[in-house]
Amino acid sequence: MSEIHLTINGKPVVAQSGQTVLEAAQASGIEIPTLCHHPDLTPTGACRMCLVEVEKMRGPATACTLPVADGMVVKTQTPEIVSLRKFVLSMLLTDHPNDCMTCEVNGACELQKWVYEYDVQWPEHSGKRHSRPVDSDPNPVVFVDMNKCILCGRCVRVCAEIQGCDVWNFSQRGFDTLVVPGANQTMLDAGCESCGNCVAYCPVGALFDKPAAGWGREAYQKKVRTTCNYCGVGCQFDFNIKNGQITRVTSTAEAPVNGLALCVKGRYGWDFIQRDDRLTTPLIREGWQQVDGKWTFTGKKMEAGFREATWDEALNLLAGKLVEYRDTTGPDSVGYLTSAKCTNEENYLMQKIARAVGKTNNVDHCARLCHASTVAGLATSFGSGAMSNTIEDSTGESQAIFVIGSNTTEQHPIIGTKIRKAVRERGIPLIVADPRRISLTRLPGCLHLRQRPGTDVALINGLMREIIVNGWQDEEYIDARTEGYTEMKETVMKYTLEETAKITGVPAEKIAEAARILGTHKPGAVFWSMGITQHTTGVLNVMSLANLQMLLGNMGVRGGGVNPLRGQNNVQGACDMGGLPNVYPGYQPVAANKEKFEQAWGVTGLSDKPGLTVVEMMNAAHEGKVKALYIMAENPMTSDPDLNHVKEALEHIEFLAVQEIFMTETAKFADVILPGVTFAEKEGTFTNTERRIQRVRKAVANPGVARPDWEVLCDVATRMGYPMSYAGPADIMDEVSRVTPSFTGVHYWRLDRGEQLHWPVKADDHPGTPILHIGQFTRGKGLFKAIDHIEPKEAPDAEYPFTMTTGRVIYHWHGGEQTRRSESLMALYPEAKLEISLEDASRMGIAEGDMLKIASRRGEFLAKAEITDRVEEGLVFGTFHFPEGNANWATGAFLDPTAKIPEFKVTAVKVEKA
Repeated sequence: MSEIHLTINGKPVVAQSGQTVLEAAQASGIEIPTLCHHPDLTPTGACRMCLVEVEKMRGPATACTLPVADGMVVKTQTPEIVSLRKFVLSMLLTDHPNDCMTCEVNGACELQKWVYEYDVQWPEHSGKRHSRPVDSDPNPVVFVDMNKCILCGRCVRVCAEIQGCDVWNFSQRGFDTLVVPGANQTMLDAGCESCGNCVAYCPVGALFDKPAAGWGREAYQKKVRTTCNYCGVGCQFDFNIKNGQITRVTSTAEAPVNGLALCVKGRYGWDFIQRDDRLTTPLIREGWQQVDGKWTFTGKKMEAGFREATWDEALNLLAGKLVEYRDTTGPDSVGYLTSAKCTNEENYLMQKIARAVGKTNNVDHCARLCHASTVAGLATSFGSGAMSNTIEDSTGESQAIFVIGSNTTEQHPIIGTKIRKAVRERGIPLIVADPRRISLTRLPGCLHLRQRPGTDVALINGLMREIIVNGWQDEEYIDARTEGYTEMKETVMKYTLEETAKITGVPAEKIAEAARILGTHKPGAVFWSMGITQHTTGVLNVMSLANLQMLLGNMGVRGGGVNPLRGQNNVQGACDMGGLPNVYPGYQPVAANKEKFEQAWGVTGLSDKPGLTVVEMMNAAHEGKVKALYIMAENPMTSDPDLNHVKEALEHIEFLAVQEIFMTETAKFADVILPGVTFAEKEGTFTNTERRIQRVRKAVANPGVARPDWEVLCDVATRMGYPMSYAGPADIMDEVSRVTPSFTGVHYWRLDRGEQLHWPVKADDHPGTPILHIGQFTRGKGLFKAIDHIEPKEAPDAEYPFTMTTGRVIYHWHGGEQTRRSESLMALYPEAKLEISLEDASRMGIAEGDMLKIASRRGEFLAKAEITDRVEEGLVFGTFHFPEGNANWATGAFLDPTAKIPEFKVTAVKVEKA
């Protein structure tokens, strides 16, 4: 970009070519008023507030649309310009309610700001005025009062340009012009995703967050910046606090991942924090008592209720039993579950207790159920099991995007909106491989490959063969940076278009077109989630995608990479911190690093044998081999496969301790329950899907005597005979940095001054590593693997004729423990549903909303019918957000042999009216 020299209000200004006069003025500290303009949106010049005078130009010009030019002389505050702005403001006030005293945005209203600064008096007006209904839309989270609308069009543009939904539109003309959803429908009928981004960009009070109404104005509330507790995108926002209570979530332009944008859960799903059914005091199951200094249980466990206990009582019981089992039935008779919901620091301490104090590597968490195959597959291919590129890079710089096994707009909504934006604004080609017709497939020009569930390897091999046949592979890259290519090529050449179409059900011409797009649009980014990983071939699926990206030369470059989208808010961090049975923090193998961690932790006797995974722990508990489990903020009674088997395991286990914020389905089986706190009540860090480490900050006080998990863990370790004490989470992170090479330079003093650190961060002055594998792979050369298609473990048959796949909906998260306690989210999606095709529903006499019973060889669940074109004939889709409608009552524990991840995505079921 070249420099442009101009003068604004007599001040010499240096701008860059392509900038507008408004941008140049703002960069030089010169304020020009705006109402319709926002830096995130396309400028329109509609409000006329940014008018300026420019020498040698006829009449005033809008600064937000006027490009800078060399030698330009601009005046922003001439008497004529000021008079024009006052006229604009006066005209707006003639049809605007004079209710500032009771308006929710009083003090934060941009119209109010300029009326005040330009000293515009409320005009006397006897002409026609609008009178529109207040709270005119039934959307449960967005308050609508179009009497206050100033027709700036920000809501229209943000919904189109940021969210990609096109809900808001201008209707009518002249005096009758107004903004309406869709074709003058309700917001939800017009396709609204209830993200509230239109509220965030509205300059007045026409749109407002309905759950926050009446809680107090923004100017009188404290704000605390933190990181979202839902998916792995890592959005940041501000909690608004009044009288010690959270009143609202507001987004901030300073958030590095999401800016002002949030999804419905991030903006409106926070009210679970202040629920009356929070756990606030320790609980012990009736029947536990100390006899001669030893804790014993009398009675029938599942018939006994709970009694309130002191922290001393509960911690002594827990620590005593963990030590007892360690010393009598052996360290491996105890299992520990860390948590994808808890902070890095808490996950580090939990695995440290398991290993340093419990002397076992039986430590795991729900990453086993989502991205264990990603970690294993990418570690084999590249030497690192993490997302290689940043969100902004992979969506903003790519020349093509391939989404496979990820319902991105619902599971990772902010990334989904960025993909929409890339397609709509940059026109890049999008390929989506998914058995369902997800939202992304409806984008203009999207190439949708509807593969049969469980045939991803065949599909990817077919794509690679077509790329090779047409000479689109990057031979120079392959020769310089990879090994194993010849063997891989020999295997994929068997997957002709005809053979691939036969296996996958995808037409040959679509496979050929997808290969052409990938081969001729470089760099291209690949995104995936659990639609790829939750298979018995999950590791093979991931390595196949690694093969594809190496074949195309898309690794270690901007706009390319492998981009596995992590599920929960800190599933990446829980893995990084060693919450896995085979590695210490930083993925250091337990077999090779025993002495290092013995020295670092001041212990002896660490186990060098990999421990059990979460599913294996449940199996061992069922068999009586695992006697005790200590679970921190995990809920296997909703997230694990074959829940009847899990239920029996938890009934069989001799001792179960659960550290939680609610009485979850798992906690109901516990012997002792320790009340933890939410992310709003603790300090710490989360690591998002792109390896970005971000701060979590305490916003409100703990309820009752609940305590942060890290404090509880320190007390447990100390009572087990291993004194553990830290000044706070920052102190814990300093220890992490000493024992984890990829976190060497990660410290709170860097994060708190705004540094954006993607691991590996190799030193205190190292900037972090936004893009992995530049120049060479972590393992040296990238490894191509020859992989053949393997059928899923279970196929539909005469008795179980449907294939069920599972996933999430945008309004809920994971087992729903938090989202089902949000009034806003429950109003939008109140019950379990099963997606079924129109053809199947018609054939079976099923109507929309009918209660259905879905059964497999293992169990059954109930859900209401949702008849849709999102699934094809023979395929149904269920979720695990609602206990009674949890699809995991039916799923099977068929495991990937390497990653031990269950095959959630392919289950044979039968469906009938309940």
